[in-house]
Amino acid sequence: MANVTFKGNPVTLLGKEVKVGDKAPNFTVLANDLSQVTLDDTKGQVRLIISVPSLDTGVCDAETRRFNEEANSLGNVKVLTISVDLPFAQKRWCAAAGIENVQTLSDHRDLSFGEAYGVAIKELRLLTRAVFVVDSSDTVTYVEYVSEATNHPNYEAALEAARNAK
Repeated sequence: MANVTFKGNPVTLLGKEVKVGDKAPNFTVLANDLSQVTLDDTKGQVRLIISVPSLDTGVCDAETRRFNEEANSLGNVKVLTISVDLPFAQKRWCAAAGIENVQTLSDHRDLSFGEAYGVAIKELRLLTRAVFVVDSSDTVTYVEYVSEATNHPNYEAALEAARNAK
């Protein structure tokens, strides 16, 4: 598993670490209207999937805003931000932040995404910060587990991987 810390303290990640070349695991999360969303719902598209602890924190807020701004330059790439924030809170945050190019999804119910992608923090019941690119054939082409969950990801590398995925 990836070695990750949260505010300098080591944490335990639940699930299996995803690696480049793996078939992307399916998952079930909730949209802001409480409807279920799975990876299969975006089958045939390139997906940039961002895992964050909470949209109500400075780094997660800035990260989601950055990917929202960059989304139009990615072409036909679906950008998903997943956290354990409640769908109602995500909807309120998106409205306040003017987020239109990123779909926020909640893993609060089952930690389905968190466990499928190895990003669920056992001690905190949050998701660690990570970025995945999944191509249109459901193969993982980019993975970054951010070693300190309160740090920013490598935006340029993630965006380049999303642009290059087919």
